[in-house]
Amino acid sequence: QVQLVESGGGLVQAGGSLRLSCAASGRTFSTYNMGWFRQAPGKEREFVARMRKSAASRYYADSVKGRFTISRDNATSTVYLQMNSLKPEDTAVYYCAAQIAYISSSSWRAYDYWGQGTQVTVSS
Repeated sequence: QVQLVESGGGLVQAGGSLRLSCAASGRTFSTYNMGWFRQAPGKEREFVARMRKSAASRYYADSVKGRFTISRDNATSTVYLQMNSLKPEDTAVYYCAAQIAYISSSSWRAYDYWGQGTQVTVSS
């Protein structure tokens, strides 16, 4: 069983930055592939960023490429999402997710465990 706890959300003005954190339980965090997803009211959950356990490969949604960066610290079992140049359309609940067996997919269905989410609100 993997438990994920997100933090770092909040209210920020357009153009500002936030850093989301996701702390994972378990001794095998370094073996998990990790992802960030978001869901705005009335919309489906959508992919934001993902990275493999080796951290050698990172993937981003086109809408956040160049503005967001996913990273991980295996020593503290934490994955991060640095969000810069935020826009009102980035407003959503952000979720981190863990994938045990690698599937090369950006679908939320490819992930096994989820956090409770953290709200990000970007004002114009």
